[in-house]
Amino acid sequence: MDDAGANSEQTGRMQTTPTSSPPRTADAAQAIDAVKVYGRGDTTVRALDGITVSFAAGRFSAIMGPSGSGKSTLMHCLAGLDSLTSGRIVIGDTDLSRLDDRGLTVLRRDRVGFVFQSFNLVPTLTALENITLPLSLAGRKPDGGWLDSVIDSLGIRDRLGHKPSELSGGQQQRVACARALVTRPDIVFADEPTGNLDSHAGAEVLSFMRTSVRELGQTVVMVTHDPTAAGYADRIVFLSDGQAVDEMNDPTAQKVLDRMKGLGE
Repeated sequence: MDDAGANSEQTGRMQTTPTSSPPRTADAAQAIDAVKVYGRGDTTVRALDGITVSFAAGRFSAIMGPSGSGKSTLMHCLAGLDSLTSGRIVIGDTDLSRLDDRGLTVLRRDRVGFVFQSFNLVPTLTALENITLPLSLAGRKPDGGWLDSVIDSLGIRDRLGHKPSELSGGQQQRVACARALVTRPDIVFADEPTGNLDSHAGAEVLSFMRTSVRELGQTVVMVTHDPTAAGYADRIVFLSDGQAVDEMNDPTAQKVLDRMKGLGE
């Protein structure tokens, strides 16, 4: 990683033991007959076309597809950042269509973590303040043991007093990962999390995500166009024209690349 390569071994180990991992057969998130239409008349775009797909708890899933396939739209709807035209989104046992704006805000704050390509850190806050921001907004104090575990597993303890402008891209994304996990969310959505990172930095972030799933029972759903990044996942769902057209378990970068060629990526 740009300046964090020395932490790669540390990134592969978590510093705590999960209290209980989610059952592998439970669904952390589901889209059911999901339709999302943008525009009207000649400008209508059917981004999601009746897709039904589920993502198991305690697994690292990836969503892939050609440009315009609906993968980012699906993630935004699953995360409660956008609403469907019709159909249902369910997080755990909560139907998002039954929530008002306040309920959606609370769900996104307390039960969902986000990691974005652009990091989305607050420039005036230190790394530690950025990490604990979701808890501060909720008026809650962090679990000290959990916070220490996340910080140490990501190798950023010596950067906690630094502001984003004083951090490398890889360090900023690790801070963003810590922020996503600090609330112990039911599910973490990662939207092209390595898009602004070099290959070494991206590998460390992806390794941490995979480790958080395998050792802490975390659930991660990632949108990516990168076959190498997708190779870290347990399962990939392939989209085309707003529909799920295939899936792959235990992927490798080469198998993903071969499949994407068939979808016209």
